[in-house]
Amino acid sequence: MFKAFIKRVVIAPLLSSTLLFNQISVAADTMPAVVQTEQALHLQWQALVSQHVKPINHGSSSAVDYAAMQQQRTQLQSYLKQLSNISQSQFDAWDKASQLAFLINAYNAWTVEIILTKYPDIESIKDLGGLFSSPWDKSVIPLLGKNRSLNDIEHKLIRGSDRYNDPRIHFAVNCASIGCPALLEEAYTGTKLEQQLDAQTKRFLADTSRNYAKGDTVYLSAIFKWYGDDFTQGFAGADSVEAFLLLYPNALQLNAEQQAAAKKQQLDIDFLDYNWSLNAVR
Repeated sequence: MFKAFIKRVVIAPLLSSTLLFNQISVAADTMPAVVQTEQALHLQWQALVSQHVKPINHGSSSAVDYAAMQQQRTQLQSYLKQLSNISQSQFDAWDKASQLAFLINAYNAWTVEIILTKYPDIESIKDLGGLFSSPWDKSVIPLLGKNRSLNDIEHKLIRGSDRYNDPRIHFAVNCASIGCPALLEEAYTGTKLEQQLDAQTKRFLADTSRNYAKGDTVYLSAIFKWYGDDFTQGFAGADSVEAFLLLYPNALQLNAEQQAAAKKQQLDIDFLDYNWSLNAVR
């Protein structure tokens, strides 16, 4: 049944986007729970981002067509409802890669939904906060049996759980801002997660508007300042930001001298200003 469904809604190129979303919704609602969670859960998000997230800057980043997302907000909300229907026990039964893919997709999809609550009258996600409130602290997300915030997903479920310990998540979760790493044009999945995280990390480091090396200084996104400790926890043997960068010298275009300085932790690091403007298609 599932193979036939995939052939019908994903491969057939002549289907309209409306028919595509309708078939995904019907199939997801009628599939047995186990099949749905493992094989079809993220198909609606896959359809949305594959159509409405556009690569920019020679592919090093992406922009979101929020107007088009607004037109298909019903489909987005249907996807979010499916995520909210996953119980903690179901989640705990998955492997770590599937868990992490679920949490990243949830963060990204809910960020888009939160933007759409005020779009187009919004220039930055920060506009959704107040003098004493933050858009990241609003507990409006029903997930794994509780109402949660974006910060809960990122800092408690992902970073704070000690289950994953992968600093590359910072290049996967997207805060709807130009300064953020690209929103991926496909859904994260457990089976592809390693490949996706590796590619997103290289993509972000290769974006010279966010990271670049010049002389004896490397200029990095403020992400490396805010979450510096995450890059010192031994991922792939890296115990410092410099050691993490040396895992991807080609993406950052580090020459031999710069790599040698990084190994000795003698490479100066400056952090760039962060652009909080909305990452909308322009």
